[in-house]
Amino acid sequence: MNFCWCTITTQNLEASIRFYTETIGLAITSRFSPRPGMEIVFMDDLKGNQIELINYTDKPAPASREGLTIGFEVNSLEDTLALVGMKGIPVTEGPYNTPKVKYFFVRDPDGIGVQFVEKL
Repeated sequence: MNFCWCTITTQNLEASIRFYTETIGLAITSRFSPRPGMEIVFMDDLKGNQIELINYTDKPAPASREGLTIGFEVNSLEDTLALVGMKGIPVTEGPYNTPKVKYFFVRDPDGIGVQFVEKL
């Protein structure tokens, strides 16, 4: 069994696309509407890891976003802190240092926790 993707139901598809392309560095690999009232965008890190963004125009996104965090490994935590600061994205936790990693958290436009990790 292999992991396929993580699905995020968005409230604002364009804001989510901007976050995941401009902040995370993912690329859009497909965008389509399988039915009226629904649009899907697949984004990829070009290493096979994908996020599926789904936007429903005919029903609201789920209210609760607690308990879910998506982690991304970065080359430099300091550079990533500077990037999110420049984009006005508040750090929600951290940065923290452990013997093997340092990391911090932000939230995406839909309130999903996003962790940035630099392995030491």
